[in-house]
Amino acid sequence: MAGDARDRLLKAAAQLLDEAKGKPVSTRAVCDLAGVQAPTLYHHFGSKQGLFDAVVECGFGQYVRATNRRGDDPVDDLRHGWDDHVRYGLDNPSFYVLLYGQIAPGKPCAVTSVAETRLVELLTEIARQGRLRVTPAAAAGQFVAANVGMTLHLIAQPEGRVDLSLSRELRDNVIAGLIRPAPTVRSETSREVVEKADALARALDADAGRAGLSAGELLVMREWLDKLTAAT
Repeated sequence: MAGDARDRLLKAAAQLLDEAKGKPVSTRAVCDLAGVQAPTLYHHFGSKQGLFDAVVECGFGQYVRATNRRGDDPVDDLRHGWDDHVRYGLDNPSFYVLLYGQIAPGKPCAVTSVAETRLVELLTEIARQGRLRVTPAAAAGQFVAANVGMTLHLIAQPEGRVDLSLSRELRDNVIAGLIRPAPTVRSETSREVVEKADALARALDADAGRAGLSAGELLVMREWLDKLTAAT
C-alpha cells in the first residue's frame, strides 16, 4: 500500500540518518532498506531532501511534544528548555545538523517555528513580571542563537570530549544578560527589624549626645544601622 511504502521510507531514512552520525546517506540505501524502488521515493517526497525534511519534521515534532512542560518559574523552564535542546542535538546529531546546520539564506526553518513560538510565549510571561531586559522577540533571537551555536559546537567535538559544563555556563550567562533577578520579598520579621533600625538611626541623628556613646562607637553603630535599613 502507498501509505505503507511512505512509512517504510520514513523509518528507513530515520534509521540510516541515525546510524550515519552526520555522514551522507544515499537514496539507494534508503530505498533498499525500505524495500521500494527510487520512483516511489520521489512520488511521495519529491526529492531526497524532501524525504529528509519529512523525517526531521517528524522527529523534531516528537521532541517538542515530549518537552512541552511548564513549571511554576518560567526562568527555570528556560533553563530546562536549553538543556533539553542540547541533549536532543547530542542524541540526534544527524537530524540536528539537517535542522540547523544546512539552512538556506532568507528561509527560516518552518520545522522549528513551533518551538520558537513557544519560547517567545515563555519570554512574554517573564516580561509581564517586569524582568525582561529586552523585547520577547529580541530575547528569543539571542537565546536561540546561543543555544543552537552551543549545540553545534558540542556536536563537533570528538567522542568523549563533550564538556556540558560549557553549555551550562553559557546558558546561565545568556539568561543573566536577558533577565533581571527576581525581587527579594522581605519577611514580616525582616521588615520589622528594618523599621526599628531606621527609627533608631533617626533618633541617633536627632540627639546623639544622649546615647552615651563615643564618636567611634556612634560611627560603628550608624554603619550597622545603615546596613540593616538598606537590606532587602
